[in-house]
Amino acid sequence: MIDNTLFSLAQEVQRLFIAKNLTLATAESCTGGLLGAVITAVPGSSQYYFGGAVVYANEAKEILTDVDKDLLLKKGAVSPEVAQGLALGIKNKLKTTVGVGITGIAGPSGGTPDKPVGLVYIGIANVQDVKAFKYQFNGDRQEIRTQTVKEALKLLIQNCFDN
Repeated sequence: MIDNTLFSLAQEVQRLFIAKNLTLATAESCTGGLLGAVITAVPGSSQYYFGGAVVYANEAKEILTDVDKDLLLKKGAVSPEVAQGLALGIKNKLKTTVGVGITGIAGPSGGTPDKPVGLVYIGIANVQDVKAFKYQFNGDRQEIRTQTVKEALKLLIQNCFDN
């Protein structure tokens, strides 16, 4: 079941993307496809949403979005650079005008002092540039995933319409 707030945000993204003739692709790690599921819960999403990839393993990030192996080794999978690489890579692979890349640590384990549970980076690649946004969420695994998707939808509304 999709939360009403997420559904409403996804409806707004759809309305704006269709009105602006934009297309979208997603590459998700810690959300495991939840963003794509929320987007496709809205009837008519195929008018702008081309698809996405769940890129949980580093190898999937490399193969499906062309994120450089050296970047993953140097910066780690949870980094602004990788979020940007995911966004740009999926945008280019699916030939869309906008790409979203999500990477983070949803927990309950896997965190470190430098990269604690709840640390998430969301990358947005549009026609003009690629940006990464850093978040530190609290809660359990599902709450972190849900908060991440909510923020990704808000970022799409805020950052993709100057194209």
